[in-house]
Amino acid sequence: MTSNRSIHIHAPAKVNLVLRVLDRRPDGYHNLWSLMQTVEVADTLAVRTTPGQPGIHLACDDVSLPTDRRNLIYRAVEAVLERAGPAVGRDAGLAITLTKRIPVSAGLGGGSSNAAATIVALNELFALRWSLTDMMKVGAPLGSDVPFFFCAPSAVVTGRGEAVEAVTLTGRRWIVLVNPGFPIETKWAYEQLSMRRSSVAPLADSLRRVVGGATASWDQVIPLMENDFEAAVGPSHPELAKVAQALRDAGAEAAMLSGSGATVFGVFSDEASAVCARRALGAINGWRVLAGPAGAGPLSCVFDV
Repeated sequence: MTSNRSIHIHAPAKVNLVLRVLDRRPDGYHNLWSLMQTVEVADTLAVRTTPGQPGIHLACDDVSLPTDRRNLIYRAVEAVLERAGPAVGRDAGLAITLTKRIPVSAGLGGGSSNAAATIVALNELFALRWSLTDMMKVGAPLGSDVPFFFCAPSAVVTGRGEAVEAVTLTGRRWIVLVNPGFPIETKWAYEQLSMRRSSVAPLADSLRRVVGGATASWDQVIPLMENDFEAAVGPSHPELAKVAQALRDAGAEAAMLSGSGATVFGVFSDEASAVCARRALGAINGWRVLAGPAGAGPLSCVFDV
């Protein structure tokens, strides 16, 4: 095991530019088709080995988050140590400090991103030399969004989330995230979706054409943006439509729910318009507003000197 080393890694948020919930699988889950994109609004993990102090020691600046096995970071460490076995040693000690910036339970994949970042960091810290495929196999049981972050910044995700194909989006965009201040439970959102639709619309041919290859442009993707959860959760949460309209009024090319919510995001053509929108919408009581460029690179670590 590598001793006395520490590492920092950023764990970005994600948005779903397209999120289709398709047929129900035999295992009870739904097949998904989603085009995901990271946003450079990120949590930060500081990870260091603790020789002589075995165990997992997790701390977070958000006191509302658990720091035991209920946290995906903790479970990601356990999964890495179990798979690595003798290469790390059963008496390995780790201290991890999580600095939160991504809203919690907000449809932005913060917990999943944290888990993926933990696996990437430990792969580097312990010199495990795992491939992306290896890391995805470790991360997949932790959550359906986890595999995506290994293929960031842009990818088409299918199945339960385990099938990920990286895509290059050409052009540049800024994303404004607006969290209205209340959570939406994913299980409840799926229940609403099942109640409110009588059939599943097939995946549009236009989506297959535009995102069927390795490269697509933002200009092609923006007109195709959709999220099946909007119609399902919108009637119970009319404020979501107000947020989306406020983003469009502020200059967004498109505005839509991310994941099952409750964060709504807007796509902006440049930094200046995104910053103006962030300032304007941030003045609305109860809304938490963040902005950053669409992600441009994969998860990467920085070793501390």
